[in-house]
Amino acid sequence: MNNEQVLEHLISKITAPDQQVAAETSAHVDSLTKPPGSLGKLEELVIRLAGMTGNARPRFDHRAVIVMAADHGVVEEGISAFPAEVTPQMVLNFLAGGAAVNVLARHAGADVICVDIGVNADLEHPDLLSRKIRKGTANMARGAAMTRDEAVSAILAGAEVVSAEVAKGTQLFVTGEMGIGNTTASAAVMSALTGVAPAAAVGRGTGIDDAGLQRKAAVVSRALSVNAPNPEDALDVLCKVGGLEIAGLTGVILAAAAHRCPVVVDGFISTAAALVARQLAPLSTAYMVASHTSHESGHATLLRELDLKPMLDLDMRLGEGTGGVLSLHLIDAACLILNEMATFASAGVSDGTNKASDTEVCGSEGDVADSDVTGASSLQREGSR
Repeated sequence: MNNEQVLEHLISKITAPDQQVAAETSAHVDSLTKPPGSLGKLEELVIRLAGMTGNARPRFDHRAVIVMAADHGVVEEGISAFPAEVTPQMVLNFLAGGAAVNVLARHAGADVICVDIGVNADLEHPDLLSRKIRKGTANMARGAAMTRDEAVSAILAGAEVVSAEVAKGTQLFVTGEMGIGNTTASAAVMSALTGVAPAAAVGRGTGIDDAGLQRKAAVVSRALSVNAPNPEDALDVLCKVGGLEIAGLTGVILAAAAHRCPVVVDGFISTAAALVARQLAPLSTAYMVASHTSHESGHATLLRELDLKPMLDLDMRLGEGTGGVLSLHLIDAACLILNEMATFASAGVSDGTNKASDTEVCGSEGDVADSDVTGASSLQREGSR
């Protein structure tokens, strides 16, 4: 099979979440000692997680942030406040454990896996996954960012990273990225696939001023004009105005869905990849969890396009997977509520329709039954890491 056939085979493995399991979890959530729906989005989240995994009592002891790193030729157009040299420098920072995503991932109990999928430098490190397709994209303002086969190869590289991690026991993935210039590429992908004007799609990225913002919008407009990407063909859009890390993250999302693993989508760049994944495999959106709304102006629009509701809104715009890792605490909270909270029946509490008897509520001395305490303690031990 050629690469596009391999990609089609991967996409064919994506199936809809298990609605029967989701319904079972929903019924259990409604039986917990609380008014129905009173935990809001946490309830919705854990029901979705159950359907994705096919496990009525989901938990995620092993999770990983996949940080895809690549450079962008469009930086030549002066669209970033930082030079391209920052990309390889930050990759080394990730590998040394010194970046924000490393700090937050340690706190959340997640592994950080750094992948060189297109950095414009020769990097060597024992913990670096080298999957380099090419040394950065070409300048999309003057021609296609990469070839179609390179874009597909990058998608498959991301998918292979996920498959290898699943084989090691990883159950949940967070998307992360690093690449100076990648908000420009993401804005171009967004404009091409949604029809949103470049001026509405671009944001300040690394912190450009007003003049830089206007220049960035003009560069995106020129890239779209020069390349004329086909909005009905996500691969055409990706290869003409996308980035290697965006393609790699597309593969991460598709493979996570194929393995029935939730994939937590980080910020603007990750959500651009999610948009590509959605066009390639509409069912993949059922496995996406939106972590936060970034400060990039186009991100909220992208989330609405995907019909994803973010868990957090912290005015973040760092990328790396930072918002995604922060949201892991809410995912853990939702799963712990499901797995550790007492039901009306087990606690002997009236559910509003049947009054609990004294013998259901109390032991002989008026205390909660020992069996309930023992069960709760056991669950707490099992849920701790």
